[in-house]
Amino acid sequence: MKDILWLIQNTLSVTFRKKKNIILYLCMPLIGIFISLLVYGGDQKALLHVGIVNQDNSEIASDTIKFLKGLENVKVVEIPNAKTKDKIISGDVDSVITFEKGYSESVLSGNPGHIQITSIKGAQITGFVKSYLYQYVDNISKIGIAAAGNQQTFKQMYQDFQQTNYKLTTHSLEDTSKNKNMTNQTIGFLIMIMLMSAGNMSEIILLDKENRTYFRLLSTPINARKYLLANVSVNMIIMTIQVLITLTIMKILFNIGINMSFWQAAFVMILFSFISVGLNLVIVAFSNSRSAAGAMQNLIITPTVMISGCFWPVEVMPKTLQKIADFLPQRWTLATLTKLQEGSSFSSLSLNFMILIAFAAAFFLIAVYRFSRNNSTQNFV
Repeated sequence: MKDILWLIQNTLSVTFRKKKNIILYLCMPLIGIFISLLVYGGDQKALLHVGIVNQDNSEIASDTIKFLKGLENVKVVEIPNAKTKDKIISGDVDSVITFEKGYSESVLSGNPGHIQITSIKGAQITGFVKSYLYQYVDNISKIGIAAAGNQQTFKQMYQDFQQTNYKLTTHSLEDTSKNKNMTNQTIGFLIMIMLMSAGNMSEIILLDKENRTYFRLLSTPINARKYLLANVSVNMIIMTIQVLITLTIMKILFNIGINMSFWQAAFVMILFSFISVGLNLVIVAFSNSRSAAGAMQNLIITPTVMISGCFWPVEVMPKTLQKIADFLPQRWTLATLTKLQEGSSFSSLSLNFMILIAFAAAFFLIAVYRFSRNNSTQNFV
């Protein structure tokens, strides 16, 4: 045990003697938080500018315009018909609603029409106004149907509608989707950093072999098993610190709600750290030099991180890639965290944990087998 502790202490001392390694291993995961804040941290409320052309000049048209002016996050300006195209092209307004002559008559008849909505920004812009405008117009048209063409009856019912004394109270609900997206983006970046960190730490094995340090150590009471166990321990120490720092800063400093228990998230990510170490040990075991290991890491880690949904939702990818993602440990890690965010109990995710443990066990078994079959020193002479 003393030999393992000495190896761990020595590896940590040599690693963090260089200041750049402190930045690489401990500060790099925080970049994911800053990226998430830039992408999702801004105020997403937008003010919609709507131009109104009133060609009908009736009481109903005026009341409809007054209703639109009362909508939240909508700024309404009345413009002449001749300037409609200029206003839209210049970007002064996002859309223009034209109440053509005959609008009030169509509403009175119970068949609303003579409304034209113009925009070059598509349904994304016009959909919000349409949903409110059409509902308002439909309510008035129903009054017209009930009045059956009687102007006096319609006028009385319309006045009663305008003077309705009921109150509508609105409450804003917290939008948790933004926090969820920020958490997923940060965790996705953390997964990539953990894989890279495990790769760099595992390459120490190849560096020691190239420098003949590994074989000199084996001439002492330290054997290959102790050496490998010490390397795994150093990896786990560094990645556990990465996880705890990232989650703590997300929760305390930036107040990003992760919508799950801190320790549940930490457990899942530490479980993934075993997978990271195992995967990179497999890469090292099949490599004869650090350059070969680096090439294999780029070939394996970068594509799998992208396909598994660490940088964007996996749902936006083609079905073929989504099926491939189902066989990646990164995808199962993110899926487990997502289910915890959605309220699933920790005990109900036993299958997910078993799959993650199976990934880690498989990688470690492959690495141990390969190391036991590759004790030759000829590649490092």
